Amino acid sequence: MIYVNIHDAKTNLSKYLEQVTGLHQTVIICRSGKPIAQLTEYKAPRRRKLGLLKGKIKIKKDFDQMSDDFMEHFIRGNTNTHFG
Repeated sequence: MIYVNIHDAKTNLSKYLEQVTGLHQTVIICRSGKPIAQLTEYKAPRRRKLGLLKGKIKIKKDFDQMSDDFMEHFIRGNTNTHFG
């Protein structure tokens, strides 16, 4: 990690970009000795492949239907109801 002040970062930006990309360094830019920004190499996010789980997950036809006991618990607030 390289620590530089703002003036040095502005003056030598090309040099620091080369260190970031070529040497995989991280440059910390400071104001009055306190870090305020970080210059790091950009890494593109990995693209996700769609359909990897196609055919491997089954959803039951009644997955979104709730039992009468379950619904009654919410309507009446009965905490003694056991769902089954």
